[in-house]
Amino acid sequence: MDNDVFYNPTKVIFGKGTELLCGEEVAKYSDKVLLHYGSGSAERSGLLNRVRASLRAANITVYELGGVKANPRLDLVYEGINICRSNGIGFILAVGGGSVIDSSKAIACGTPNSDDVWDYFLGKKTAQALLPVGVILTIPGAGSESSDGMVITNEKTMAKLSYGDDRSRPVFSILNPELTFTVPAYHTAAGITDAIAHVMERYFTRTEHTDVVDRMSEAVMRGLMRSAKKAVTDPENYDARAEIMWACKIAHDGTLGMGREEDWGSHQIEHELSAKYDVSHGAGLAVVFPAWMKYVYRKSPKRFIQFAMRVFDVEYDVNDPDWTVSQGIKRFLSFLKTISMPTSLRDMGINDKSVLDELAHRCAENNDGSVGHFAVLNEADIRNVLELAY
Repeated sequence: MDNDVFYNPTKVIFGKGTELLCGEEVAKYSDKVLLHYGSGSAERSGLLNRVRASLRAANITVYELGGVKANPRLDLVYEGINICRSNGIGFILAVGGGSVIDSSKAIACGTPNSDDVWDYFLGKKTAQALLPVGVILTIPGAGSESSDGMVITNEKTMAKLSYGDDRSRPVFSILNPELTFTVPAYHTAAGITDAIAHVMERYFTRTEHTDVVDRMSEAVMRGLMRSAKKAVTDPENYDARAEIMWACKIAHDGTLGMGREEDWGSHQIEHELSAKYDVSHGAGLAVVFPAWMKYVYRKSPKRFIQFAMRVFDVEYDVNDPDWTVSQGIKRFLSFLKTISMPTSLRDMGINDKSVLDELAHRCAENNDGSVGHFAVLNEADIRNVLELAY
C-alpha cells in the first residue's frame, strides 16, 4: 500500500423518515438556506413540502432554485451563486441525486469568492472559501453525498470538467432508502452502474499489497449487482434499496481508494460522451468501461484475472489466462444487459462513427494529452477504446 490520508467528515443520517431532521441539522450552520433540486419529482412526491416544513420549523428562511438537469449546467450554477450573494445565504441544501449535489457544491464554491467559479474547473484557481452543503439523497449512484468532487458541464464550450476540494464534502447527508422507491428502473440501473464504475476505477490499480481494500471492493461490487436485480424488478423492496444506497456511498467516499493509485481514464472518456450527447453518466460508463477493460487488460492481466475469479466466480484456466479475463468481462457485460444498460455506442443511438475522432481529440485536449494511471491513454488509445465501444 502507498502512503495515504483518509478524510471524510460527512455526518450520515440513515433510515426511514430521516428527511424530517433536515431543519435541525441546517440550523447548526445558518438561518438562511438555498434549497436546490431538480425536476418536479421531488415536488410531486411531497418530499419538498416535508423539507420546507422542517426548515421553517427550525426558523430558517428558505430560498429555492430548481431545474437541475442530468450533467448539471454552469449557467444554473451562476444563477445559484447570484441568489446566495444577493440574499446573504449561508447554506446550500441539495435535494436530489448526484447532479443536484454537484451543482450545489459548485454554488458553494462560487458564492463566497470573487473569482469566476469556472476557473476552478479549468484548474486556474482554487476556491479560498466554501459555503457548507447538506444533502437529502433521492438517487444513489454518484457518491457525491460524501465525496470531495463535483462535475459541471459548460454548455457554451461543451466541456464537462471536475473540481475537487475536501471542504466541499457535505457536512451531513440524509439517506432514506424510501425516497428511492419512485426512481425509474433505468435511472436505478444507471446509478448502480455508476457506483460499480467508481469502485472499478480504484480497483484496477498497479499498487501492490492492497488485499484488504480489494476484498472490500469486491464485496461492494457483488452486493450492488445482487441488489440491482431486486430493485429493478421490485422497486419498493426496502432492503434492496438500503443495500444499494449504502454501497453507493462507500463506492465513492474514499474508503476503497485508500493506499492505492486510482485510474479514472474511463470516467474522463465518458465525460466527452455525456457532454456532447447528454446521456446518463452511468449509461455512458456501461458502454466505455468494458471497452476499456478489453483494451488495457494485458497491461496487468493478474488484476483482471482476480476480478473475474472473485467478482464473477470464473474458474482460472492455467493454460489460457486470457480466457479467464474474457469470461470476467463477458459476465460483466451480461450483468449490464440484465439491468437494461446499453453496452455499445450504437445501443445509445450514436451511429455516426466519424464522431469518434472528435471525442478522442476533445478528451485528450481536456486532460493535458492523456487519461488514466493503470494504463496511460493518449489520443490514439482513447480512439481505440471508443472503437471497441462502438
